[in-house]
Amino acid sequence: MKRVKRNSGIALLVSIAFSTTISCSSDNTIEEKDPKEYKSNVTKVLEYAPAFGQFVNKLPLYEEGDTVESMRIKAEKALQNNTVITLGGFGGYVVFGFDHTIANVPGKRDFRILGNAFANNAEPGVILVAYDANKNGIPDVDEWFEIAGSEHEKGRVKAKYKIVYYKPAKALDDSQEEIEQYIRWEDNLGNNGWKKKNKFHHQSYYPQWVKTEVLRFEGTLLPTNAINEDETESGWQLKPFAWGYADNYPNRQEGSTIDIDWAVDQNGNKVNLPGIDFIKVYTGLNQEAGWLGETSTEVGGAIDLHIENKN
Repeated sequence: MKRVKRNSGIALLVSIAFSTTISCSSDNTIEEKDPKEYKSNVTKVLEYAPAFGQFVNKLPLYEEGDTVESMRIKAEKALQNNTVITLGGFGGYVVFGFDHTIANVPGKRDFRILGNAFANNAEPGVILVAYDANKNGIPDVDEWFEIAGSEHEKGRVKAKYKIVYYKPAKALDDSQEEIEQYIRWEDNLGNNGWKKKNKFHHQSYYPQWVKTEVLRFEGTLLPTNAINEDETESGWQLKPFAWGYADNYPNRQEGSTIDIDWAVDQNGNKVNLPGIDFIKVYTGLNQEAGWLGETSTEVGGAIDLHIENKN
């Protein structure tokens, strides 16, 4: 830094004013410190584990030889570019994070979950959030809290719902025909049955990179939202819930935004989080809607509203 004469008051004030934004390098040249610029969108995917579904192995695309890790990377690239990935049927999930903590601003909604919902075509997903309190860079089990949306508030959800999907025979996977009894399933409420393979999507609906013979998921089950308006095949509609879920409203509507203050603990008590570092979204419905097939939440990223507004 240039030396300032003792009797130069103006120069001294100028030097002090700039002292918070400049520094001296090892060769005594002046460098300006740029403030950290954070991305408003998702920067990393930690886990991607879809259930069965008609868009599984397509969004993102599975290729021979793909593994859990390579599919995670594909999901990460998709969300970074706001391209939708499918979570499949109930329980299928994705966990992602940001390059900063999304602040919990009192009285304001804090982030937006992107999906592909449109009018009367909502496929709601349950949202969990985590604040990295110990700063270890991962969402620990005790750091997750569930966003309690409108159906939680009405007492219309079932907690600790469990479901199992069984891998179909390869002959069924390779079939190009519609199959009524395709993937067998059962849950902890005594229900069981078959998931259908429709005439529109012929690839396997079971994630091909998963080597196990069963898929197990647990979470909060949302009430059915499928309605057949006129009892014809084309009359199926998927009604949105009032607030608090992913892939529930079109991306530009307020219904796709979330307030961190809606987070609750396992007992349903509100928690006071200063912000969040990670989000988990999973499909919250176990239903079929005629020709529309299974209800599967799709995610296309998430936006920090406070940074988006500044930009």
